[in-house]
Amino acid sequence: MTTTKWAIDPTHSEIGFKVKHMMFTNVSGKFTKFDASIESDETDFENAKIQFTGAIDSIATGNADRDTHLVSADFFDAEKFPEIKFVATSFTKIKDSEYDLTGDLTMHGVTKSIKLPAEFSGLMKDPWGNTKLAFSLEGKINRKDWGLNWNSALETGGVLVGEEVRLVIELQFIKQ
Repeated sequence: MTTTKWAIDPTHSEIGFKVKHMMFTNVSGKFTKFDASIESDETDFENAKIQFTGAIDSIATGNADRDTHLVSADFFDAEKFPEIKFVATSFTKIKDSEYDLTGDLTMHGVTKSIKLPAEFSGLMKDPWGNTKLAFSLEGKINRKDWGLNWNSALETGGVLVGEEVRLVIELQFIKQ
């Protein structure tokens, strides 16, 4: 059995998230500095070793004040916890291009197991002869499970920042 290593292609990948603001609109953000890798059997990605790290200070939501608040001690506390990390514990093929990715997500000093549906988008050679593969992942986590508890009550009832965080991830890898 041959093991193949894949490295992230950061220019064609995005680690994004969405959170409700004032309980009725979504604010989107992403990590601009990250790394990921896959080690797998040449012919099948089931039980592949998958790892990801993202730099907390690279959070970008399109608003400098909000980004500064997110990396502060109120939220991620980037000074104390500079990265978010994911290590897969299983990658199970459900059918055709559908997988379940389970692993340990560590952020803000807390590690919890999460499960995300993953769609294998394909494998192909680019015009320069590099073999590439892609996965799309979407899922939901509750930020309070990782101690990200800051919020502000609204006069009209409810809170400023939603607890549920939707993950929207597009990954492209290059065969090493």
